[in-house]
Amino acid sequence: MFFSPPTICIDPGHPSEVGRGTQGRHITEIAVAWEVAQELRTDLKKLGFQVVMTKSSENQFVRNRKRAETANSAQAVLMVRLHCDSSSGTGFTTYYPDQQGVSGGVRGPSQTLLDRTRPIAAVFHTTLARDLQGVLQDNGLKGDEATAVGRKQGALTGSVFSKVPVVLVEMVVLTNPKDEAFVLKPANRAKLAAALADATKAAVSAR
Repeated sequence: MFFSPPTICIDPGHPSEVGRGTQGRHITEIAVAWEVAQELRTDLKKLGFQVVMTKSSENQFVRNRKRAETANSAQAVLMVRLHCDSSSGTGFTTYYPDQQGVSGGVRGPSQTLLDRTRPIAAVFHTTLARDLQGVLQDNGLKGDEATAVGRKQGALTGSVFSKVPVVLVEMVVLTNPKDEAFVLKPANRAKLAAALADATKAAVSAR
C-alpha cells in the first residue's frame, strides 16, 4: 500500500486583513517571513514532507481565515505560521491555541484539536529553543491570548478556523536593531529555517 508523506502548511505572515505587519529600518516583516518560508519549504522537502504554502507570492493579500482553510484543505499535520514581532524586547516566541476563540461568529478550534495541539506545540518550541540557544533569546511558549488579537478574540483568527494543529512563531523582534541585523543576513535566515524544520519534524513525530 502506498502512503503519501505528511503535509506541512507554511504560512508566511501578512499582508492580511490586520495589515502589512511590522518593519525594521531596512526590511519588512513580509520580506523576512517570505524569505524564511522559502528556506523552510526546501528544508522540509529534504526531510520528506510535502509542503503547501498559504500564498504564492511575497506581497499576496490573504485573509487569515483563508490561510487556515488552505491548511485544512491540504489535511496538513501541522501549520507553521511565520511572523516578526514589534516590541521593546528581543528574540523569538511560539504561540499556540490553548483555548477557544470567536471570529466572524465562529467558535474554534475544537476542544479535541486544542488537546492535540498542546503537546505538539510543546515539543515544537522545546526543539526550536534548543536549536537557537545562544543565537536568539527564547521568550517561551505562550497561548494565543497573549497576543493583541488573541486577547480580543480568545484565539488568533488563524487558530479559530483551523482544523489542524497550528503554531505561530514570532521569529525576531524586528523593531529591535540587533534582531533586524540578525535576520538581514541570509545565513541567519537559513539558520532560522533549519531550526524551524527541525522543530517541525520533532513535533510531527510526537503526534
